[in-house]
Amino acid sequence: MADSCKWSRREVLKAIAAGTGLLVFPVAVTRGDSTGGSGGHYWAYAVDTTRCIGCCACMRACRDENDVPDGVFRTWIERYRVAPDGEVHVDVATEDNFIFAPVAGDVAKAFFVPKLCNHCAKSVCNQVCPVGAAFRTPDGVVLVDQAHCIGCGYCVQACPYGSRFINPRTHMADKCTFCYHRINKGLPPACVLACPRQARLYGDLNDPTDHLSVLLRQRRYRLLKPEMGTHPKCYYLGLDREVI
Repeated sequence: MADSCKWSRREVLKAIAAGTGLLVFPVAVTRGDSTGGSGGHYWAYAVDTTRCIGCCACMRACRDENDVPDGVFRTWIERYRVAPDGEVHVDVATEDNFIFAPVAGDVAKAFFVPKLCNHCAKSVCNQVCPVGAAFRTPDGVVLVDQAHCIGCGYCVQACPYGSRFINPRTHMADKCTFCYHRINKGLPPACVLACPRQARLYGDLNDPTDHLSVLLRQRRYRLLKPEMGTHPKCYYLGLDREVI
């Protein structure tokens, strides 16, 4: 297993170019089980869409905290506008420091939906990675091992939530890390800290007294694309039916 991960980037790309198709290696670094980690922390995330105001402070905080290059995003905000006839329009603030531009037209309903990596318990992106660079930590966070990633983009294509991208600086896969470097020190993710409305929440599902654990027992929530069988760990409170 360890020897499989020692292939150089050039060797792997040559094998792919030679027509071998998708290379299958054992995924060496998926640890813990799919239902609660290894007995320690088991991190998860929640978004209260009834509280999000589309200020995009979370996007700016993520960019600053993680040095995210222009043109790509670890998290983003979608604006949903429902016309009187039921037609749904969706846009994202990606320009001018993440500010939504005013729009004309009648609107029956409008709301904002933050999106990010769902840190799935059964992550598809981990399964397709040919070199085991995509992995899940014992405490439930899906990450990318930059020392092994070859930038093939398989995980980007496989993610059903569109949360992965190829970093234009490193040419490797990148995504939301749940600010793993912060939560390991007892600090909240940068986006959670920056939200003025507390629309973003995180917590430990292995702790029944944790605020998030209590909230999920008290409130109704939805998951994005549960039919994919990935067991996402981003819980949406108050999510409107127009969101898929």
